[in-house]
Amino acid sequence: MIDEIMLETEEHMEKAISGLKVAFGGVRTGSANPMLLDRIKVEYYGTMTPINQMAAIKVPDPHLLTIEPWDKSTLKAIERAINESDLGLNPSNDGMIIRLPIPMLTEERRREFVKQCKDYAEHARVGIRKARQDANARIDKAKKASEISEDDAARAKEKVQKLTDKNIATVDELFKKKESDLMTV
Repeated sequence: MIDEIMLETEEHMEKAISGLKVAFGGVRTGSANPMLLDRIKVEYYGTMTPINQMAAIKVPDPHLLTIEPWDKSTLKAIERAINESDLGLNPSNDGMIIRLPIPMLTEERRREFVKQCKDYAEHARVGIRKARQDANARIDKAKKASEISEDDAARAKEKVQKLTDKNIATVDELFKKKESDLMTV
């Protein structure tokens, strides 16, 4: 019973952290990174499709991304999706590939991105705490139903708290690293 609760709690916490990593990947630093385009989807034959599933994305230099769609008829749709995204980038389309210059970030823009990342990190922490709360509720329920002893419940809650602390520390570490990446010119 306790092992099952711990396993599910760990899974929920890992999902919160992997979601945070994806969110951080979508926040641009001063250099080109194909992950910037991961959350941008383009309508392709009636289906919203991620750009990385319909084009080759390359990084020819640190301040440029090139997008070469396998189906050239999608160039305009990809360009429109990038323009409508919140990335603030201006693609240029030459009929074969889309060039996406990544400008240097201003100090003010860097601070905005750090603030955005702070929100993402807090959202992950909330997810981790919610997993802890759910686990503790399940432990209490099992104790009340006499499925586990009071000592086992106390030990299980202690394990859940250690797991929570470890995952919160991981979130903090990831945020510090992303903040450092953003603030480095």
